[in-house]
Amino acid sequence: MIKKSSRRRFIQLTTGGIIGLTLGNKLLIRSVTAAELPQLKQNSPQAKALKYVNKSTIQSQNCKNCLLIRRDGSNSAWQPCAIFPGKSVNINGWCSAYAPQPA
Repeated sequence: MIKKSSRRRFIQLTTGGIIGLTLGNKLLIRSVTAAELPQLKQNSPQAKALKYVNKSTIQSQNCKNCLLIRRDGSNSAWQPCAIFPGKSVNINGWCSAYAPQPA
């Protein structure tokens, strides 16, 4: 009798935990749009270290065609970037971490 009750309790707790994790993940984690992120300032230490500029001077090399840009689905001129977490970069910008998207 004790084994059935502990097995039943284990299944109840496991099922409840799985449901709780699934719902908690949906409620607590959400994607952020570029509009909600602060824009990267060219004079910030990280931007300076990677030579970031808001307007690329190198033809056909800019953030909008970089592998590291994280498009958020909006048509905003500012988009999230993997190199600058928590900041958005100008899609016409450039930095020394530029990596072209595969064709």
